[in-house]
Parts: sequence; C-alpha cells; structure tokens
Amino acid sequence: MTARPLFEVTRGNIIESVHYGSIAVVDSKGKLISSYGDPKMVAFLRSSAKPFQALPFVENSGVENFGLSQRELSILCASHEGSDLHMQTVEAIQKKVGIDEGNLQCGIHMPSDVDAFKALILNGKMPTPNRNNCSGKHSGMLAHARMRGLPLENYLDIEHPIQQDILATFAEMCLLPVNEIGPGVDGCSAPNFAVPLYNAALAFARLCDPRELLEARASACRKITAAMTTHPEMVSGYGEFDEQLMRVGEGRIVCKRGAEGYQIVGLLPGALGPDSLGVGIALKVSDGDASRMSLDLAHNNRVRPALILEILHQLGALSSKEKQALASFGPERPVKNHRGIVTGRSRPVFQL
Repeated sequence: MTARPLFEVTRGNIIESVHYGSIAVVDSKGKLISSYGDPKMVAFLRSSAKPFQALPFVENSGVENFGLSQRELSILCASHEGSDLHMQTVEAIQKKVGIDEGNLQCGIHMPSDVDAFKALILNGKMPTPNRNNCSGKHSGMLAHARMRGLPLENYLDIEHPIQQDILATFAEMCLLPVNEIGPGVDGCSAPNFAVPLYNAALAFARLCDPRELLEARASACRKITAAMTTHPEMVSGYGEFDEQLMRVGEGRIVCKRGAEGYQIVGLLPGALGPDSLGVGIALKVSDGDASRMSLDLAHNNRVRPALILEILHQLGALSSKEKQALASFGPERPVKNHRGIVTGRSRPVFQL
C-alpha cells in the first residue's frame, strides 16, 4: 500500500491542492483498529518521540531523585514555544540537576512565542539554548546522565548509555527488535527513530495503557501521561493544538506533534467507552505539512490538527461540546485571503 489523499484545499469549486499520507490506529494489545494508506509506512517520529525519550529517566526514579514537579516533567516531553514561562521552567530543572544551558547541545533558534520573540528583537538580544523548543528534552537527558554519574559532554552520542537506554526502551514499547529501529539525527542533534506507523501507534497505546508492562515502567508511563495532560501548556504553548486538545480532553487524550507532518495521539483506557483499551494514533503527512504563511501561530499547520480531529470524530472519541471547543482547528475550515474574504475550504477526505 501507499500513501493516499488525506486532505484537500479548494479555491472556489476547484480542488487546488491535495495532501497525501497514512494513518494507523492501534490498541494497547496490538490490534490494528483502523488504518488508511499504509499503516506499515516507516517514518521518523521526530518530536513525537519525546515522551519515550523521557521514559528511562522517569522509570529510573529521576523525577524523585531531583524533586521535579509535574510541570517540570511535562516540559521534558515538550516542543515548547520558548516563552519566558518555558525558559524559567527549564532553568529550574537545571538548577535542581546542577547543570546550566551551557551543557545543552540542542543548538539555538528564535522562540515561537510571540512575546518572547518581540522582546528579544526590541532589546537587541539573541536567543540562548534554553529558548530552543527541545531544551526540556535535553535537560532531561543531561539529568539522567548526571544522576548515573555518566559523562555529560557526549550525552548525544548514540553509543552513550543514556541514548542506548532510550533506544532499547523505545524498541520494547514498539515490540520491535532494536536492529529494526531506523536511526537518524533530529533537528536538535539528538538521536531519532524511524518505525512503521503501526508500531509507533502501538507504543503510544502502551504508554497510555501500560497495564501489561512491568510495574516500574507502567508507573513511569502513568507519570508522563499525567504530567502532559495536567500541564499541556508545557508540551507546546497556550493556544497550540497539542495544548488545546489535551486541555479539552481533560486527561483522556495525550497529544504530541513532530516535525515533517508527524503526529501521535493516545487515548487512555475508557476514552472510547467504559471498557475500552488505550489506543494510539500515528499520522504521517507525506509532504511534511509545511507551515503556511500566517500570523496565527496556533493554526500554522493546516493539515494535522484537522486530520486528528477527523480521526477522533470517526472513532467517536469527542463529544459535541469538545468538537465545538476545538472547531477553530477543523476538521473543515474556510480559507480566507488577506482581506478576510472566503476563497475556498480545507477539509479531510479520508474514511477509516
């Protein structure tokens, strides 16, 4: 199977563009509930891997060792916006661990948070590593290394014990041998992983419903999902799709975006009915879902939010009230020009 049409944009009555991709929906016991396109499509999780990259640290009692708050745990799993709140939270973690942003090897970029961006420009300042949207993840990796007395200077080397633990843990969550995990380097220079959408969805289902895992890992999974859903503003930023979906879901839905059109969503047990298992949803938009030119940063990915809402609608996971609260993200939205004139529509075109 190959990627299939997922989403179209019209101008007038003419289809102007089409986005292709694939979807896998898997429960925590490994049943492929639904799919579209190719559920075996291999893709990099990119930042959707962050909860798994935090998992070995949490499983080894890192949260308790450093006295991290639930808010601080949430930002370890984040693609945050580089706001002052995010930076202050990362700095608090580093103070507890005994490191600083000079230890981070994630690189530097301008923050996505509008207020932070403007403040830097107006004050003639450059961003520092803690503004990087992956600074929480990197601080967690360094905390794990520090806790175990391991070197900090090469913490991103794939052969470093921390990265080997992450790789092994992720493979176990996916129910794949380590040698079947496709290796790569992420935008923040950390190792990243490519697996079939089916296995990524399975891993996220098991993260959200760890009943069959050993207790130490199951407990760590519950801590991570609880932190992300209790403090979704740490995972992305206020008004962003991930934050809004988790806030509206009130602890039932876990959401983590990745670059290049990747998105992963988990439904906790009971989200689809009293006896339902945990469910993982992995989505890959083939063309990468490039951001459109918009001053509305909360909606600068036109495809993935709409597709996820349509998937959740088809699965029966959202109430009418929840759909209304998220309606600004889709599934179907008007396309407006710079004068606010409606020129067409954008909408999902798949059926699971």
